[in-house]
Amino acid sequence: MSSRFALGALCILGTVAIWAGWYVVIRLGLTSSSLDVQDLAALRFGVAGILMLPVIRRRGFALDRLGWTGVIAIALGGGAPFALLVGAGLVYAPVAHASALVQGTVPLTVGLLATIVLKERLTAANLVGFALIVAGAVLMAGIGLAEIESRETIGHALFIGASILWAAYTVALRKAHLEGLHAPAIAAVASLIFYIPAYLYFRAEHLFAAPLKDLLVQGFYQGVLTAVLSLVLYSFGVARLGASAAGAFVAFGPVIAALLAIVVLGERMAVHDWIAIAIITLGVALASGAFARPKLQPT
Repeated sequence: MSSRFALGALCILGTVAIWAGWYVVIRLGLTSSSLDVQDLAALRFGVAGILMLPVIRRRGFALDRLGWTGVIAIALGGGAPFALLVGAGLVYAPVAHASALVQGTVPLTVGLLATIVLKERLTAANLVGFALIVAGAVLMAGIGLAEIESRETIGHALFIGASILWAAYTVALRKAHLEGLHAPAIAAVASLIFYIPAYLYFRAEHLFAAPLKDLLVQGFYQGVLTAVLSLVLYSFGVARLGASAAGAFVAFGPVIAALLAIVVLGERMAVHDWIAIAIITLGVALASGAFARPKLQPT
């Protein structure tokens, strides 16, 4: 194993661990502190928005490349609306469902939207992967629908909505060819400008009444680890492994999130949940091109 591959793999695994832990940290904040969904989103984008301001000062909002539609897609899919949907979903459904139905369905929603907007072609592996993702999602959500009084169905719908917003974000940055931290910076600073003032006007007292420890933990994980460090690690890892190999590692996200939820939160997983996660994970790996043959490079 080359040092280049090992370093790239460590970066991607670190990214996936941070992303999986994000769901756990949100759920922990909602269940063990006085913070709610709006508070967590404010902490994330208050911190990340300030940290990302230098990027926007240097590069701007890329309105000439994105257009207003693209800027809105970036702001919604990478900003506060996405985080609010995920957080609201976690009020109703467990972490394993959140990771599987957000992170797990992203290749499906991105693939479909990219086909429509960017005219990208889907391969046979993409289609098989999409079919597995849908099958896993139906298995996971279908059990909840069978329970008349189940609140998990609400969470599932919110998670799918978050996946669609993230797809819009991804397709917009692909179309405009934004690189590095530019797109996350646009999303974070847009939330800092539009979400944070409204939040502080209506809920500042609620935030400042929370224990300082909770504010520091959530602010650091949400605003520094998730919104900044994970994206730096991801870019570093993709540069060394390639997109397909990185996609193979990302496919383990739902499994890692489920295991973290069991250890940290004491969540219980039903057999059909594990089966659904396994199906979705395989679908993500196929849809991301993880099993595609590498193209020969000219010597």
